[in-house]
Formats: sequence, C-alpha cells, structure tokens
Amino acid sequence: MAKVIPGRFTAHTDKPFVVFLVGMRVNRFAAFSKWMPVAQAMGPMLKTLYQHPEKGFLGGENFFRLFPTTTLLLSYWQSFEDLEHFARHPSEPHLDAWQRFNRSVGSDGTVGIWHETYLIQPGNYETVYSNMPVFGLAAATQHLPATGRRQSAAGRMGSSSAVN
Repeated sequence: MAKVIPGRFTAHTDKPFVVFLVGMRVNRFAAFSKWMPVAQAMGPMLKTLYQHPEKGFLGGENFFRLFPTTTLLLSYWQSFEDLEHFARHPSEPHLDAWQRFNRSVGSDGTVGIWHETYLIQPGNYETVYSNMPVFGLAAATQHLPATGRRQSAAGRMGSSSAVN
C-alpha cells in the first residue's frame, strides 16, 4: 500500500497533457468467454507503457466496480499524438486487442467498452490531495504542497480573486 502523505498537496505541470479515461462494462456476466479476454488485454498494454515512458504515457490509476462489473483506467499522456500512436500502430499491443474485441464481441452486447479523451492546456486544471499517497495527476507530473496561491482552488486555477 502506498504511503499516505499528511497535508494538502497539488499537481503541477507547465505543459499540455491528455487525460484519457477507458473502461469496460460486463453486460452479461455469464458470457465469461467474451469478457475475460477483454479484461485481460489491459495488463500487457499497461506493462508496455510503464516499461517504455518514451511512448508518452505519464501514469494512471485503475478503478473497479463489482456490479455491474465495470473497470476504469484514468490515465495521463504527454500528447494526443502519443495516445493515438499507441492505439493505432501495429507494433503496439492495443491494435491487436482492439481487432480481437471486434471479431469476438463486436456489437453483440455482451461487453461494453468506452473511452473519453480530454486535452488540457496549462492553467486549465486544478487538483488537491489531502492526506493521500502521491496520486493521479500529481503522480504523473509534479507533487507540490498546496501552499500560498496553491492553497485554494481559485488560486490553483490562477484566478486573481483567489483568497490566500
């Protein structure tokens, strides 16, 4: 278990970044042979990304809900181009997994997959982590004390009306 760091912290980066959410939803639990390969496909992809930071993956957090069985990966990328290259290039593990999904599941309704992509410009985000391990965007970029102008959400967003 990650070490909890007492106090208030925030994340910081001066560069644009991509927030990519991706997940799977099991719509028919009894269709084990359909959804298990989909669930297992994420492990090799994450292993590749963590072993090769030059691919543009900054980090991520995994979440799971039991019913209906749903997964979520919250991930951070250096650029949309890096994310797109990983998704579409034949040498990367995603393309084969995507093609297998389309052949095996397609639109039969047994397994749902989804993603959302957000391009974030510097100064257009704010974060706070109180009594947490280094987490989320702070783990993917810089983890800083939430002091001074970083003490309030308005200050972290660079608002001139921030109260210190």
